[in-house]
Amino acid sequence: MGSDQQTQSKIQFGLSMRRADQIAEQARAIEELGYDYATTGEHVFFHVPCSNAFISLAVAAGATTKLKLMSTITLLPLYPAVLAAKQAAALDVASGGRFHMGIGVGGELPLEFEASGVPVSERGARTNEALEIMKRLFTEDEVHFQGQFNQLSGVTLEPKPVQQPSPPIWISGRKEAAWRRAARYGTGWLPYMYTPDMLVESNLRIADYRADEGNDSPVDPGLFIFFCCHEDNATAIDYANQRLSKQYNQDFSKMIDKYAIAGDPDRCAERLGEYVDSGARTIILSAASPMHYVEEAERFMAQEVLPRFRPEQ
Repeated sequence: MGSDQQTQSKIQFGLSMRRADQIAEQARAIEELGYDYATTGEHVFFHVPCSNAFISLAVAAGATTKLKLMSTITLLPLYPAVLAAKQAAALDVASGGRFHMGIGVGGELPLEFEASGVPVSERGARTNEALEIMKRLFTEDEVHFQGQFNQLSGVTLEPKPVQQPSPPIWISGRKEAAWRRAARYGTGWLPYMYTPDMLVESNLRIADYRADEGNDSPVDPGLFIFFCCHEDNATAIDYANQRLSKQYNQDFSKMIDKYAIAGDPDRCAERLGEYVDSGARTIILSAASPMHYVEEAERFMAQEVLPRFRPEQ
């Protein structure tokens, strides 16, 4: 399981909130189970019901005291850049400096972009420009900016985030454009649908790109991964396939063992260890199972698997 590598730095775990309701109850349960982060994704429209990260995490902030809160992920190109900056800063202030902003470009559902009035072909460029604007608004006053999509003529964002110069920015994605974005703008890298080998390659490439940017601070290595932990291997795999096939509107049966963690506690620990050995230090887990088993899967993972990666506890 790579015990020597584990001791080099603390491994932190987050849990994605699966429901759009009962947010306060979910957040308190996540904190009580010992996870480090509560997270939530978002879509305007998708194949399954989705919440909005800013709304859900604001509720979670009021229900918890120490839990870090991460959007996994904010679909940044769907927001006006200054509105995203305002909401991120407001949430960081309201939570007492606990907000981490995961950012991605989306695009899985082009109709979502069409309905939002954003050409899907512009999502990368819009995201990069928004990141530039957010960086400046979080630290500067009377910001002037003339870009392809945004014009700022001496505006000041108040209040600014508690965390300076910015709440941690976790860049999500799968391809080289996301690696470059993480190297230029990211505090952390949070890929999804990744194998351990893909994780190793991406971390190396991001480090190279970061050096090219003249930035000697490392990008924190993370991972977002779906899981199902059950006392029976076959049941865990079946549950994960049921959920992910519905969520992504495709047959997921041949991808479970490649891109997810599913099985009994020993199998889940083995798979999780592969990602830890490949460099992941912040691991966001999202339960992939029918709703009736979600809470049990989350407890089972917290009690039977994660303690193996936290020897100090």
